[in-house]
Amino acid sequence: MNDENPKKSDPQAAAESNLQKDPQDWVTGDEPMTGAQASYLKTLSEQAHEPFEGNLTKAQASQRIEALQQATGRGRRDSR
Repeated sequence: MNDENPKKSDPQAAAESNLQKDPQDWVTGDEPMTGAQASYLKTLSEQAHEPFEGNLTKAQASQRIEALQQATGRGRRDSR
């Protein structure tokens, strides 16, 4: 039996799996949003002419960022 953590041995797989996890399933999703999330959310809110909500959890901030990215066209991946 291999006890090695696959996320430690393959950082790219770890990053991809974390990107795919629903924010509601995050272990730390109920914690206050990070400074980086707040900064990006503020920028997106200004660009979308939407109010900035500064008291969101990490999970809520992630979902709000995703919605504002859709609204502003930011964060889209190049399909090339």
